[in-house]
Amino acid sequence: MPIKVLIVDDSAFFRRRIKEILEKDPQLEIVGGADNGQVALQKVDELQPDVITMDYEMPVMDGITAVRQIMAKRPTPILMFSSLTYEGARVTLDALDAGAVDYLPKSFESMSSNPTESSKLLQEKVVAIAKSRVALTRVSPPTAEKPAVSKAASPKPTASQPAAPQQRPGAEPARHVADAATEQVKKNRPRLLIIGASTGGPIALQKVLTGLPANFPLPILIVQHMPGTFTQAFAQRLDRVCQIRIKEAQDNDALRPGMALLAPGGMQMLINDGAQTVSVIEGSERLQYKPSVDVTFGSAARSLKGKVLALVLTGMGHDGREGSKLLKREGANVWTQDEETSVVYGMPMSVERAGYSDLVLPIDSFAQKLKQIY
Repeated sequence: MPIKVLIVDDSAFFRRRIKEILEKDPQLEIVGGADNGQVALQKVDELQPDVITMDYEMPVMDGITAVRQIMAKRPTPILMFSSLTYEGARVTLDALDAGAVDYLPKSFESMSSNPTESSKLLQEKVVAIAKSRVALTRVSPPTAEKPAVSKAASPKPTASQPAAPQQRPGAEPARHVADAATEQVKKNRPRLLIIGASTGGPIALQKVLTGLPANFPLPILIVQHMPGTFTQAFAQRLDRVCQIRIKEAQDNDALRPGMALLAPGGMQMLINDGAQTVSVIEGSERLQYKPSVDVTFGSAARSLKGKVLALVLTGMGHDGREGSKLLKREGANVWTQDEETSVVYGMPMSVERAGYSDLVLPIDSFAQKLKQIY
């Protein structure tokens, strides 16, 4: 059954271009379009799309207002289009807070020249978020904490033996296996917390970081797939709502307890020898992600050996898997987000299925577990 898509944009050209790109994927069916948020609300009721692409600047009703009303009346996964400016970043983050699942930069030049990679990314994003159930539950009342799942006792897969399926609480209570994983971290005494995320990451990161106290004893590094014009606005927003300090990383910034450094978009963040400061560099053009979770995780493995706790949160693809492999080889601890609370269960799944995850947690449990340790 095809995925039904509603395209919302005040530009007829952009609606037509998006339609042409998405229709090339046989999984997708364009069921309609709207030129403002008010019309979009009517079309959502009428057409019941599986996913919506949404512009933010439109007449009559803007995109953010439309997102809020859609999520209140008929929650639907929404992909925002945004401009590559500081103001565009601010508005996009507002849209994510309102309930949008993900975003893509809105570039008329790239869309009209039909670059293969941009088209493929748009198709992949729409398919991925359409399959996400997180968007449909974001406005629901909070539920009781879900059980954690420990992977510490699971054998690593071999070439001839696939990874075992995720262990579910059974003979051993989930609380006990989770306690064993946290005790393992206490014994290891990490000197650094690193968090990697992609699709769905801004909201997931906010949930983790707002739960940490101002006196959190570890330095924190954050790698979120995001354009360079967005990371400064994102760091500033996190700094306003969190007790810990958060800033966009700059070259030679010091690693300090209670301070989180966010990797700048378009750059790579490394840990310098001695693990006292970070380097921010352009890195290889061959790397798919800038910033890359694998690059920062690998740098931590070299500089801090096993004295690292790494979290891999929601995101498309498998960035973080190879970095987690290097960290585990040095004896570090790796926790991953569970499938149910991930917007896209790609990055954490790849780490978990490779056998590198010590603990699988719902997003609302990370801060609590960290506070139990520290």
